[in-house]
Amino acid sequence: MAFVITSACIGVKEAACVEVCPVDAIHEGEDQYYINPEVCIDCGACEVECPVNAIYMEDFVPEEEKEFIKKNADFFKNR
Repeated sequence: MAFVITSACIGVKEAACVEVCPVDAIHEGEDQYYINPEVCIDCGACEVECPVNAIYMEDFVPEEEKEFIKKNADFFKNR
């Protein structure tokens, strides 16, 4: 289970999460950052560091943000 970046990141892209990720799992997209579920080690460092509270463990993504689970996974397909 990986962490997921949700809508609060859109347009903000603060990047504090990128700096603390020990495995470089976080990548910049056009509108927000994304966490590679194949690389994420579930350490939680990004979640704590996010100033806009956009990052959730996949099982705890709020119902209204669930679409970001797929959006995040789709970002890394064919990369």
